[in-house]
Amino acid sequence: MAKAPVLTPQAEDFPRWYQDLINKAELADNGPVRGTMVIRPYGYGLWERMQQDMDLRIKESGAQNAYFPLFIPQSYLTREAEHVEGFAPELAVVTHGGGKQLEEPVVVRPTSETIINEYFSKWVQSYRDLPLLINQWANVVRWEMRPRLFLRTSEFLWQEGHTAHATYEDARDYAAHIHRNVYEAFMRDVLAIDVVPGRKTAKERFAGAINTLTLEAMMGDGKALQMGTSHELGQNFAKAFDTTYLSKEGKQELVWQTSWGSTTRMIGALVMSHGDDNGLRVPPRLAHIQVVVMAIKGDDTVVAKVREIGDRLTAAGIRVKVDDRTDTPFGRRAVDWELKGIPVRVEIGPRDLENGTAMVARRIAGGKEPVALDALEALLPKLLEEDQELLLTQSRERRESRTSEVATLEEAAEVAVGGGWARIPWADLGPEGEEKLGEQSVSVRCLVAEDGSVPVADDAPGTVAIVARSY
Repeated sequence: MAKAPVLTPQAEDFPRWYQDLINKAELADNGPVRGTMVIRPYGYGLWERMQQDMDLRIKESGAQNAYFPLFIPQSYLTREAEHVEGFAPELAVVTHGGGKQLEEPVVVRPTSETIINEYFSKWVQSYRDLPLLINQWANVVRWEMRPRLFLRTSEFLWQEGHTAHATYEDARDYAAHIHRNVYEAFMRDVLAIDVVPGRKTAKERFAGAINTLTLEAMMGDGKALQMGTSHELGQNFAKAFDTTYLSKEGKQELVWQTSWGSTTRMIGALVMSHGDDNGLRVPPRLAHIQVVVMAIKGDDTVVAKVREIGDRLTAAGIRVKVDDRTDTPFGRRAVDWELKGIPVRVEIGPRDLENGTAMVARRIAGGKEPVALDALEALLPKLLEEDQELLLTQSRERRESRTSEVATLEEAAEVAVGGGWARIPWADLGPEGEEKLGEQSVSVRCLVAEDGSVPVADDAPGTVAIVARSY
């Protein structure tokens, strides 16, 4: 009788495979309230690495971290009509506190444009106060009817940036900078996901924005996932909250604003972009454990050598975990590390010590080979970089091989329903065609220029729509 697979095969049931992997790789559990999640230590370790890298990039872009309250007066949201309309179905509203009914209901933070503008209007007095560049790491709540761990949860973690500028051009350029030099660079260089930068259509734009820039990635099943967005808010919130400044010419002017965010959804993207039927595959630049050094048996000499090698590799700048739990069968431990996607396992037993070698198993490229113990420090960093590049290459090749150029709405829908992406001239599709696609659970993920750049306007010549099913 054949042994049951550890995970449901992707080809058999991709959503079930995803849930199996989240569970068995110990990334997260469902929370006690529907739509919430408990992020387990291994999953949170991935988020911490994402935070650290992104935080550095954000600070290099001039933004400073701050924190704003979780509770927002409901009246704040009603000041910007499009914004409140867009978020109304997702709001969690508190009506009682301390055993009493509140004089005014408060909303649990779905995003912070409104409350941050309340304070921007106090802090900005003169052109000398601009640009004002703020970021916060926080949790938000958006009530989710069809939850899925990491992808769509009622509470999730994120960073949200909010800025105020003296001119439209300065705000536009800063939103584009975050989009390309923070988000896209991080997603390609660290997550090894070949994202497509584009512009959202008016239908898909963030509520209250005049333009939304997005990064879309193809998952293993061909569906699209929005990875991060950067919004030009124009002066919509500045008008609602009277966020003005005294210009050099002595005139009161409204500021121009941006907001931008990325979330724990990136962990879900990591799973669905790089995972296979054996588990997760973590890009080495992201991995908080790049190499696990394993003792095969409980021989004192072996355990001592494993610990020594762990120390040597750590000193060489590699993020290492020593696994000397020899009271647990080696095969079970190896499967667990494979499920978690640790890029490299260094396996050492008594026979390896006799030969002065270790067996090096690569999770991403695959395969095992013996390597001299004294060669590990020099070899492993090279293997890790090779594996990082391989994941990005595989991500790009999947997207390119499953993207088709089409000429009609019907062809675009057929490609998307079949598990691919379609590219169609926006002039041939337009808002009317976009509405018809929605009837088939297909959407325009973004607009791109023919050369792959971001178009300056929806109707810019040569603009192409990327059409797909999405998460």
